[in-house]
Amino acid sequence: MEKLLSDFAVGEKGKIKTVSGEGKIRRRLFDMGVTPGADVLLKKKAPLGDPLEITIRGYELTLRKSEAACVSMEAEK
Repeated sequence: MEKLLSDFAVGEKGKIKTVSGEGKIRRRLFDMGVTPGADVLLKKKAPLGDPLEITIRGYELTLRKSEAACVSMEAEK
């Protein structure tokens, strides 16, 4: 099932399908290792949903909800 990383629930896993967004945001995500094919686990979500803490490529990464909305995921079943 395909959905945005910003819509994931805590503990949900998936694989990145595409990364969209404007130039600077997309470049920043790529520089942090958020690239198609990477496995992602949503570890924590702040009470108001922003920011999100994910595990990707063996390290912890914190993203704004607006950044996570640029990441299209294939959720694991």
